[in-house]
Amino acid sequence: MSDKQTIAGADAGVGNGVKKRMILVGEVLLAEHGINGASMREIALKAGQRNHNGVQYHFGSREGLIRAIFDYRMEQMEPARCRMLQEAEAKGLLMDARALLDIIMLPQLDLEDAEGNHSYASFLSQYLLRNRSTKFGDFGGESPTYLARTLDLLRQRISYLPTPVAQRRLVNGCLMFLNILVSHHRNDGGDVPEESFALALEDTMEMIVAGICMPLRASHRVDG
Repeated sequence: MSDKQTIAGADAGVGNGVKKRMILVGEVLLAEHGINGASMREIALKAGQRNHNGVQYHFGSREGLIRAIFDYRMEQMEPARCRMLQEAEAKGLLMDARALLDIIMLPQLDLEDAEGNHSYASFLSQYLLRNRSTKFGDFGGESPTYLARTLDLLRQRISYLPTPVAQRRLVNGCLMFLNILVSHHRNDGGDVPEESFALALEDTMEMIVAGICMPLRASHRVDG
């Protein structure tokens, strides 16, 4: 079974109600206009709601919708992460940084919007830039089971780093991945990139591994 089929199967359990439409529409508009710039009224209207306060009614606030988008996509990626964790364990790679970072990041490759764009990647970039936590793996709420386990394993792998440093490197690595995903998969009819996505992705993942795992210089060590 492909990752796209796995995600589709997980998505089927969510249903096709009003909240799901608002999440998907909200993701696109928040990605396009910015987390603080998108109109809640426009999101409600494009989701087919006559009530202009539909977002507030279903999610309580802009922040509630933002968190709902994040949680919805995180849960969609759980089946793929479960499978990848099982494969890594079978191969003895649960302490391999590249294998763990693949589990964290690669399931996002299959999260496309109705236009075939990676609007979630644009949304997530903005979401991460708003996060000020210095706790490793803290993205503003409880992570689902398999993501949480992978983050715990990665923290063990880089236990020599102070926690704030490990968190900063993780966020920076995620932003690198999201940037390459958006720039190479934007469905806007523009020029075809000279470099293939496969090569760009491989190089980016290797840079992320090196950047996250690099030991601190003695002069830059801080208490964690």
